[in-house]
Amino acid sequence: MRRIPEHHLDAATWDKSTYSGGDGGNCLEVTRDFPTAVPVRDSKNPTGPKLVFRTTAWAAFVANLKDGTA
Repeated sequence: MRRIPEHHLDAATWDKSTYSGGDGGNCLEVTRDFPTAVPVRDSKNPTGPKLVFRTTAWAAFVANLKDGTA
């Protein structure tokens, strides 16, 4: 997978899970601004490092979370 330039990630629209509470706990944010990748970041450190997953890998991870196999 090609690397996404940081300035593209900085300009992205980030979404926090609706399951995240307002207490500042462990929360992830994702952006759907890239059709072949799902960048993920820590909501408490939005300027910190980001992980980038292929859309198929992210979809499989989320599906496993939903069915309890992850």
